[in-house]
Amino acid sequence: MTSNHAPRIAPSILSADFARLADEIAMCEAGGADWIHVDVMDGQFVPNITFGAKVIETVRKLTDLPLDCHLMIVQPERYFDDFAAAGASGITIHQEVSPHLQRQLVHIREVGCRAGVALNPSTPLTGIVEVLADLDLLLVMTVNPGFGGQEFIPHSLDKIRRARRILAEGGSRATLEVDGGIARDTIGDCWRAGADTFVAGNAIFSAKDPQSEISVLRDQCAVSV
Repeated sequence: MTSNHAPRIAPSILSADFARLADEIAMCEAGGADWIHVDVMDGQFVPNITFGAKVIETVRKLTDLPLDCHLMIVQPERYFDDFAAAGASGITIHQEVSPHLQRQLVHIREVGCRAGVALNPSTPLTGIVEVLADLDLLLVMTVNPGFGGQEFIPHSLDKIRRARRILAEGGSRATLEVDGGIARDTIGDCWRAGADTFVAGNAIFSAKDPQSEISVLRDQCAVSV
C-alpha cells in the first residue's frame, strides 16, 4: 500500500558533523533533500540531550528547506512558541508525554507550524483516531528513540500498514513519516507499507558519498517488490 505522494527524504542532523554544519546542510540541499530533520532531546523522555531553539535558529539561517522538528521531551508545550520563532516548519510531539494531545496540536498550528504526533514502537495507534482532524503528520518510530544508528525493528512494517489504513479510512491527508534504521535495505519496504517521508541520519552522513546517498535512498522506493 504505497502513498500517493512522492517519497520525501529528511536527513537528520543528529548524525551530521557539527563542526561543518553549514557544509553538511548545503550537501543535503545539493543532494535533493526535501526536509531537514532536527531531533530535540531533553535527557528525561529519552536518555540523551541534543538541540534547543538556538540550534534551530542557526539551521534556519543555513537553509530554506522545511525544518522538521521532532520533540522527544516532556512538557513540549513549553517550547512551541520559541521553536516556531526560531524557524521550525513542523513540530512533532510524542503522544506518550501529551495527555492533552488535541489541545497541543491546535497550539502548534496556532504558532504557524505543521502539527505532528510521534509514537514509540510499543505505543498503539488507537489514540491517533481521536485527533485526525488536528493532525498534519504521524511519525511512526521504527526504533526506540534516543540515539542514532540503531537497527530497524522489523515488525514496524505492520504498524506502518495499519497507520496508513487509519489515515485513509479517516480521510486524513497527514504525512506518514518513519524514523529509525532507515537505510537502503529498509526504506523500500517502508514505502510499500505506506510511509511517504523518511528520516535518515546515519545512512546518509556515514555513506561514502552522502550527497548521492539521498538519491539512492529515494530510488529504493521505486524498486519493484
